Amino acid sequence: MTPALYQEILGAHFQGVLKYDQTEKIKEGLWDMPKHGRQILADALKLPPVERAELVESLLTSFEFESRKKIDALWAEEVEDRIDAFERGEMPTIPARDVFEEIEKNRR
Repeated sequence: MTPALYQEILGAHFQGVLKYDQTEKIKEGLWDMPKHGRQILADALKLPPVERAELVESLLTSFEFESRKKIDALWAEEVEDRIDAFERGEMPTIPARDVFEEIEKNRR
């Protein structure tokens, strides 16, 4: 794979995500992705950041990881516990206006 093709396919944004050794392997042409895979990657890298993130999430969820199911179940339980605590009045709340004012104050 030529450096120009490497730049075109991966783009500058993707380079920072790869570990150094992966980047070097790709530059050296040792990463043998099929042509259709390179085209899919090139197209995906043209998407806006939110759409790329959604694509990544969709791809990752296509794999069956037992540990992911357990983590998702634990998070769902945590969310339910927090909602229940809120509804019982056990969880303090902060008005959104105050939160956004604090964010703006800290941005300056």
